[in-house]
Amino acid sequence: MRGLSALPPAFLLLRLSALLLPAAAGREPSPGREPSPGRELSPGRELSPGSRLAAAAARAALHYRNSRAASPAALQALGQVRKATLKSIPGSGHKYYLQFTTEDYKTGENAGSCLATVLYPKKKSPPVVTIKCVPAKDQKEIQEEDNRIYQIIRHQTKPIQGNYIPDSYGIINPALEPVWALAVVGSSYIMWEKSTENVGYFMAQVKSVQQWMRKDDFVEFDYTVLLHELPTQEIISCHMRLTWRPSHPLKVKYFCAPESEELDDGSGMGSGSAAGISQERGANF
Repeated sequence: MRGLSALPPAFLLLRLSALLLPAAAGREPSPGREPSPGRELSPGRELSPGSRLAAAAARAALHYRNSRAASPAALQALGQVRKATLKSIPGSGHKYYLQFTTEDYKTGENAGSCLATVLYPKKKSPPVVTIKCVPAKDQKEIQEEDNRIYQIIRHQTKPIQGNYIPDSYGIINPALEPVWALAVVGSSYIMWEKSTENVGYFMAQVKSVQQWMRKDDFVEFDYTVLLHELPTQEIISCHMRLTWRPSHPLKVKYFCAPESEELDDGSGMGSGSAAGISQERGANF
């Protein structure tokens, strides 16, 4: 009997939609692994796929997905939202049901399709995301690319250092492409955790990076990254320390403040993995 991997992507997406998209009016959606305690009383309302709220929720879901993948080679950016539904959950908050396409963060090519739910809790906490994707990229190819990036970093004879990546012309020094890729991954964790229903983020630039040489098999960096906050248009500066090894969770510690202010010690930390010249994607790495 054929496994799921042998089935066409369209079939997998159809199966996923039965789990993640809201049920018809008058029925409760499948609970799946949803953490929300409240019973969803409203059948929800359709949102325009091109609406700001739908796009912001889809990006928050992708920030979460990129952070958990912990893979520079598997980074995805938002393509197009195909379907979006919003529900108000008593006692919990607003929940979005989304279907959207994705693009490869590096090339802009089709990267597959995703179905996601994003719950913005009433209390101040990160969005609660459930996401399932049908990727267009071969997993073996992703693993090989991650290992290539890892080997480049591991075989440095001197600690990697850099500033303003990309530069004012959108150009990245080829020698710094691996650390740029890791910065996007790590920033995805920060952007997911800081996202709210009305505020979202893109990674604009690596202001500085410093590698710490380690004796174990992990690589470690200190970054200062600049995030573009929407809709405020404010630039947020975040100091981020991350450690990474392929096929392992990315460990991230960070603290952020507006670029115009000194960085405070208010910090977030977590394990996960985590856009920029065209806003959705940064310069090619």
